Amino acid sequence: MNLDAIRDKLGYQPLLLGIFGLLASGALAVVSNAAGPAIVAAEAKDLRDSLADVLPAGLADNDFLNDTVDVDRDGKTVTIYRARHGSDLKAVLFKVAERGYSGEIQVLMAVDPAGKILGVRVLKHSETPGLGDKIEAKKSDWVHAFAGKSLGEPAADKWAVKKDNGVFDQFAGATITPRAVVRAVKGGLQFFATRKQEITGQGA
Repeated sequence: MNLDAIRDKLGYQPLLLGIFGLLASGALAVVSNAAGPAIVAAEAKDLRDSLADVLPAGLADNDFLNDTVDVDRDGKTVTIYRARHGSDLKAVLFKVAERGYSGEIQVLMAVDPAGKILGVRVLKHSETPGLGDKIEAKKSDWVHAFAGKSLGEPAADKWAVKKDNGVFDQFAGATITPRAVVRAVKGGLQFFATRKQEITGQGA
């Protein structure tokens, strides 16, 4: 085969690669556009289920995802979800976080308009399996101990694990984890107390 024939064939290769690249990109775009709405819907359902799980059954009848307000907390935006029954505000729900033993622990909490905790759930963490993961509601009842608590009950200095003279149980071999959750929840209550009017949309 002579050199001219080889050069002719080589000249088509970049063109063919470009065409195949464009076709592949187009196919991916089509698949992404088709799957996009389904992914968004699934994420919304997961969030809605998580919000409902932290509230007492039957407390609210509105769609939390469509009743929100964004509030600043230390330079970061916190999305507040409002739970209502009819027009009555029954609770607000929001996420808080603290550094645990192995990483950030994300917590979802529901608070009634008076500042009392209705429920707490851990959404995400990377704590040690078998020890720190007892903060999960499906593995232990520990997180349910926050229900009914407020900034005044217990007293501020008792918002700690028992090892630190507080009222909350710790886990054998994993004290750092429950400490972090207690700090996160207490901080969430303090945030609610200082920004209550903005969070609830109600008068002072």
